[in-house]
Amino acid sequence: MLRFFVLFMVLVLGLFALEITTFAQTHFVLPFTAGLAKVSVFLVLLFDDQVAASGKIISSLRNGFAVEIQPGCNGVEALIILFSAIMAFPSTWKQKAVGLGIGFFAIQGLNLVRIISLFYMGQYSMTVFKWFHLYLWQALIILDALVVWLLWLRWINRTTPAATAATATAPSAEPVSSS
Repeated sequence: MLRFFVLFMVLVLGLFALEITTFAQTHFVLPFTAGLAKVSVFLVLLFDDQVAASGKIISSLRNGFAVEIQPGCNGVEALIILFSAIMAFPSTWKQKAVGLGIGFFAIQGLNLVRIISLFYMGQYSMTVFKWFHLYLWQALIILDALVVWLLWLRWINRTTPAATAATATAPSAEPVSSS
């Protein structure tokens, strides 16, 4: 447990420190955020042709309302927390890869719902927009990362062979010699 906690904290702090560097912002965070805006617009265009993306800004062509996806609203922090938890937990590389892949899509899938819903909420009520943006969606994205991690823990527990689990928990016995 101590090993997990220390490794988790080192990874979280290190990745958050890396995320705020100019290099990471320029080469990863901002392009990723602009990609989220494009994917959001692609999805919205399936039912509303009055929307456009420019960088990390999503705009309504109908009324001029726009939202800008800021760092902290792109799901990267939730991904850092999930990545750190999965990498710190003792499991196989294959299990880690499955958890990270599913976790990425779960967090970003929910984040796309968040971005699109906030885009429409802001057009109809800034009070509702602010409340959902500041309180509800922030918590739900982090909760999503926690739920994915807990489901992943349950899954790796089921995929670990019983013999390995029994060996890991059973006390070792000294062999009896027959003389």
